[in-house]
Amino acid sequence: MSEAVPGLVAPPPSRPRDAAVVLLWREGADGRELFWLRRGDGLTFGGGMYAFPGGKLDAADRTVPVDGAEGDEAAFRACAIRELFEETGVLIADGPPVPADTLAGFRRRLLAGEIAFGELLDVLRARLSADRLVAAGRWVTPPFLPAGFDARFFLARLPEGQTAQVFEAEASEGAFFAPAAALQRWREGRALLHPPNLNALRAMREADWAAAMEKLLHPPSVSGFVAERIEFQEGVVLVPQRTPTLPPATHTNCYLAGLSSLLVVDPGSDDPDEVGTLLAAVRTLAAEGRTPAAVFLTHHHRDHVGGAESVARALRLPIWAHSETARHLPLAVDRRVEDGDEVGAPDFPLRALHTPGHTRGHVALLHAPSRAVLAGDLVSSLSTIVIDPPEGDMARYLASLRRLLELPCGTIYPAHGAPLADGPGKLRAYLLHREQREALVLEAIRGGARSPAEVVARAYLDTPEPLHPIAERQALAHLEKLAGDGRVARRGGAWTVPA
Repeated sequence: MSEAVPGLVAPPPSRPRDAAVVLLWREGADGRELFWLRRGDGLTFGGGMYAFPGGKLDAADRTVPVDGAEGDEAAFRACAIRELFEETGVLIADGPPVPADTLAGFRRRLLAGEIAFGELLDVLRARLSADRLVAAGRWVTPPFLPAGFDARFFLARLPEGQTAQVFEAEASEGAFFAPAAALQRWREGRALLHPPNLNALRAMREADWAAAMEKLLHPPSVSGFVAERIEFQEGVVLVPQRTPTLPPATHTNCYLAGLSSLLVVDPGSDDPDEVGTLLAAVRTLAAEGRTPAAVFLTHHHRDHVGGAESVARALRLPIWAHSETARHLPLAVDRRVEDGDEVGAPDFPLRALHTPGHTRGHVALLHAPSRAVLAGDLVSSLSTIVIDPPEGDMARYLASLRRLLELPCGTIYPAHGAPLADGPGKLRAYLLHREQREALVLEAIRGGARSPAEVVARAYLDTPEPLHPIAERQALAHLEKLAGDGRVARRGGAWTVPA
């Protein structure tokens, strides 16, 4: 990603899709347990994150009768029960007993599209009942994520004699966990959680049912069903800010990183309302004992530094950045951060990694205990990263990607889009994409292309025409990298293959 380009406008956000989620619980050896699963890494929404069984509302869910409910109330309950059955094999329904192997067979047929859920219930002589599910809240995905849901949560107890088991389609693992144990994995950065799921675990940790239901139905830090506090792992609080960035992104992720001491990483918006929201988030954490220490800038682009001066002044904080970044800024940088510098506190150590390529002074932050990386514009979950010479350098950018891959890293927190639980997988995909594009660029030169515009016409056939000016800059970055490798040469204004 990079700064906005005049004339390029992000599409309006799509309406969140209706969905339903089930908090399936049982009494275990050590008390109450919840069934959670890890979403497959390849999923567009929540890939690699831990969640509870659920999914989007299908049109057919509105045709399934639910005793004791009508309209939307019935449809969401039908959706919840269907999704639970598809993802775990557990069927919350009234009717005659069904052998486990028969139930498993119908589950496979349902997933294969060989039978509709309503037909399945008819064959099993099963009926859905509204009172088998307890309403447990409603959550809407924040607008900074491109794909979102308007999800109703329900609480259901595991039926006697049934077991929950995931298939490796959308989930890579699933098990019953005591909430306290699950929250410990979240604290260690081994289980990433969206706010609704974090709240559910905290609520179900309560021994008193009334207290648990109060937290489920009236969660803190929520407005209009949208979470105002997003902490995918403990110590990494995300405050998305609307900024003048390059579509399809509409926001820059400002991260408040730390436990006892906070770094305010990339306060990118100079809009007073956005700055106010960020300051409120910092002050809330400060009241909890997380004292702000500095504003940290990963690089100098406007969508990352727009609010830096306002935030630093309001909170009386120093500004930290790499020396190359400092050269571009119209504000004072109090500390020049270099590769390997420790910039966090002992309870949440953060090491600076000089990762040039997108810009000369780009710096990422590594949290070694969890292997999480605050990646700035090294990686995005929305698109590729713009490498724009002369500040951008493709060879150095690819070296930076390889460096992260060799660390090794775990979760990557990009400046644009959702966190990437499978950081190494994303890095490998980025490297493969650039390798394939480089091959196309070289083929274009061998085929007679002599300028970046001519290269784009042959090597960027998958790029929409409005993006061709940006693609030309990318092509130039590839050509300069190929020239450094001795595989192309520039003679006058034309690029050729060396004789």
